[in-house]
Amino acid sequence: MQLLLVEDDTAMRTTLQRTLMRRGMHVEVAADGPSALAHWTTRAPDAVVLDLTLPGLDGLQVLERARAQGLRTPVLILTARGTVGDRVLGLNAGADDYLAKPFDLDELEARLRALLRRSHDSFTPRASEESMQLGALRYEKESGALYLNDEVMELTPRELAMMHALLARPGHAVAKERLFSLVFPGEADVQYEAVEVVAYRLRKKLTGTGLQLVTLRGLGYLIKVQGSA
Repeated sequence: MQLLLVEDDTAMRTTLQRTLMRRGMHVEVAADGPSALAHWTTRAPDAVVLDLTLPGLDGLQVLERARAQGLRTPVLILTARGTVGDRVLGLNAGADDYLAKPFDLDELEARLRALLRRSHDSFTPRASEESMQLGALRYEKESGALYLNDEVMELTPRELAMMHALLARPGHAVAKERLFSLVFPGEADVQYEAVEVVAYRLRKKLTGTGLQLVTLRGLGYLIKVQGSA
């Protein structure tokens, strides 16, 4: 699990990071709202533990801006504000769960793993779905349009054809031969290595988006959220 922990209290942040890492999670941290949002948008964690009282931007502002950018990462709000009104505000802003301080570490871990299971089930693509979400990327299947943080991705026709092929099997390798046939259909005068050129250009455009175009020698290419297995 790639976890982003956002907590301004140094002692609490250090204790939680060490404890969760001992439990098998990879934990990166942020101590204020702006750095939390910057980290979230560029590194695409599997889940976010978000304190509400933060300098710069408070937790609700961070959450609202992330959701407005199309980021659907599961979020567990962790805060000393335990009233019903605060819980409602957090959930309405886009939180998935809420845990008030003080809390039990076993419960925190259990809730995080439950969030990931629900998220995996929600974003597993099905043939009947009209759109698919992969990190900050949204693929509208009917139109073929790709949106990154709710903005249309600027891709050439060949780059778009490669993305469509890769998104048909997210997380799985697509053979180079199949990509060639889909990106250069009927173009007998095109060299086979041209696939690598398109992949190179596409990989550059994905830099900083939280998505990776991975080359698997002997297997082909795959696209995945950065840091995921």
